Amino acid sequence: MAPPPVPLTVLSRWYLYAIHGYFCEVMFTAAWEFVVNRNWKFPGVTSVWALLIYGTCILIVEHMYLALRARRCPMLLRCLIYTLWTFVWEFGTGLLLTQFDACPWDYSHFQYNFMGLITAEYALPWFCASLMTERLVIRNTLRLRMDRDRVEGDPADAGGGGGRREWGEQGGANGYLKVD
Repeated sequence: MAPPPVPLTVLSRWYLYAIHGYFCEVMFTAAWEFVVNRNWKFPGVTSVWALLIYGTCILIVEHMYLALRARRCPMLLRCLIYTLWTFVWEFGTGLLLTQFDACPWDYSHFQYNFMGLITAEYALPWFCASLMTERLVIRNTLRLRMDRDRVEGDPADAGGGGGRREWGEQGGANGYLKVD
């Protein structure tokens, strides 16, 4: 009997969080460009730094989520904590990147900005993003499992489902990953 599937590694989860943040950044900037300038091309932009920034930030939020949930912290309070953390993280990474003239954002034109690196106008969007990140991204990512014994070309991968086995018989929900 094959060993049970194992949770994703920290690096795998970081990668998923980085890609999620990168995608959301591009979609947010595209939507912003449409709302502000009515640009039907929806040009979304970001920086390669966003991968490192979002991946690490969300991985830390994952650890906060597990700790706060274990202490039965209410969801709205957790999201407030995540939002505050996001401001601290955005300010810290922005401050570091400005030392190298590499900070891709500048909130100087917002009324309630601090050093152009963070702005209070983004409190509600960050709060909503933290709620969606906990409920959709982190919770589902933590449910993913890898079947380490699965090999490409396994007969269970053959098309049509005729060769498909049930999960406990070496097959997988989608070949290699299983969601609890």
